[in-house]
Amino acid sequence: MLYLGLTNFLFLLRYALAKQGGARKQIYAVVLFSLFLFSAFRYQVGCDWSGYYFQYAGSANFDWSILTRIQEPIWWAILAWINESGLPYPVANVISSAVFFAGVHVLARRQPDPLGFLVLLFPILIINMPMSGIRQGAAIGLICIAFTAFIDRRPLKYAILIVLAAGFHSSALIFMLLLTVATGRYTRGRLMLAAILALPGAYFLASSEAAEVATSRYIDSGIDAAGAAFRVGILGLSALYFFMFVRKTWMGASPKDYSLASIGAIGMALAFLLVPISTVIGDRFGYYLIPIQTMIFARLPFLPFRRNAAFHSAVPYLGLLLVFTVWSQLSYHFQQCYIPYQTWIFGFPGGDPVGF
Repeated sequence: MLYLGLTNFLFLLRYALAKQGGARKQIYAVVLFSLFLFSAFRYQVGCDWSGYYFQYAGSANFDWSILTRIQEPIWWAILAWINESGLPYPVANVISSAVFFAGVHVLARRQPDPLGFLVLLFPILIINMPMSGIRQGAAIGLICIAFTAFIDRRPLKYAILIVLAAGFHSSALIFMLLLTVATGRYTRGRLMLAAILALPGAYFLASSEAAEVATSRYIDSGIDAAGAAFRVGILGLSALYFFMFVRKTWMGASPKDYSLASIGAIGMALAFLLVPISTVIGDRFGYYLIPIQTMIFARLPFLPFRRNAAFHSAVPYLGLLLVFTVWSQLSYHFQQCYIPYQTWIFGFPGGDPVGF
């Protein structure tokens, strides 16, 4: 299968370049651009392909006067602009993928291993977000940039980026709860308080009109519930792993971004606690935390573990490969959404200029 083969290729590429830092940085740009093309120019691929097409069709003759009174105004402005420009619907995927990968790049270049960070994102986040849930995918890209502002202790920049992300997907507003600790005044109590406040905040944001649509689509219909619980369960295990084996080593080796990693791990645990309330709510919240989870995973080969360093480095790759293999081979949902992979980079299949 294409997706499983690509995952294996990316992981083996990272393994082959394990001791070649310069080569990893050079090939990173090629992989980043290739994954952007793979995501942006897909054709009739992704679970939400038809749903976003109907949004695109609904934005024809858009009333610009209501832009300041609606949710996700940036997203609707983009769809309206595409319509007015006479561009086909798949252009929306190009724009959303561009925002996602630009944000991922900003966070990746802060890592000691940008290539490792990027390839670890592919099996779960890239396939599910910029290749399906494109509004939230664009929001996650902006959240990635906000995470760098959090590390740099620039609360104003952080707040602006959160607002921009909410212009694509209102659920991003939950990260405004971290503004109080984006100044660099970190204490364990303040970090814990901010993370705990995120739990009712996530539930409140998930009670919005947009979340009601998601609830009717995924909860009441039973679609994707099992997969959501599985993904959020992985986040919970990652949080447990961080606090048991990584936290102290990370704090000593890289104190500047320790607070982002630790509060992200707390958020992963809280996302798991949301599962009994709703798998889809925990899942949607958890997607925002996958870049932090991946930041932790990609940093493991560079942390000074006293014992079993090679084991710690290999676990994320082996674990994600196992998870993705099971999901891609056994999930009816995956088969329906992503197979066959098609692209319109060389022209629309069948000459269809709209893409639906």
